[in-house]
Amino acid sequence: MNSDINNFVREALGKGESRAAIREALLKAGWSQAEAAEAIDGFADVAFSIPVPRPRPYLSAREVFVYGMQFIALYIGGYALGALIFDFINRAFPDALAENAYRSGNIDIRWNLSLLIVAFPLFLGMLNYTNRLIARNATERASKPRKWATYLTLLFASVCLICDVGTLVYYTLGGELTIRFVLKIATVGILAGGTFAYFINDQRKDEVR
Repeated sequence: MNSDINNFVREALGKGESRAAIREALLKAGWSQAEAAEAIDGFADVAFSIPVPRPRPYLSAREVFVYGMQFIALYIGGYALGALIFDFINRAFPDALAENAYRSGNIDIRWNLSLLIVAFPLFLGMLNYTNRLIARNATERASKPRKWATYLTLLFASVCLICDVGTLVYYTLGGELTIRFVLKIATVGILAGGTFAYFINDQRKDEVR
């Protein structure tokens, strides 16, 4: 954390300024919501003669493992779900020009379904575990592995959405839209858009704390 804002908050709290007043002063000075919240939350709201600092988050092997497993399960589960939906779309709207490409459709469906059955419960289990950690200790929200994994996921979802919309525009301009194509574009858009919406909302919770 920037030492200037940290020292300012420490001195302001020591002089009896309210947290709301300190936050407002920081925002007026040009600090962001996240920076102000992080600086203020760095001190415990307890009755004492001087501001009491909270424990600072640090990088631990446990956090890397927990959040690594959670987001890897998310990526595998998201890929498997998308591929499974694509398989069903290919079956519902077969392409005669690519008939040979779908001869192993049963194997593809079985493989993608297997990945989904393993990865999705694992993601939900890890998500529930990390949410319980955060409920017990709010400083877990500032976990570095969590923030890095979250923003990398937001970046990946954004790239998927941009490419998805770009592809839709490209084929629309070429007059090559088919039901099969639109359903696949919609699948990618819903999966990527849903992921982006969930994690951006989660980050906003951090900023308004």
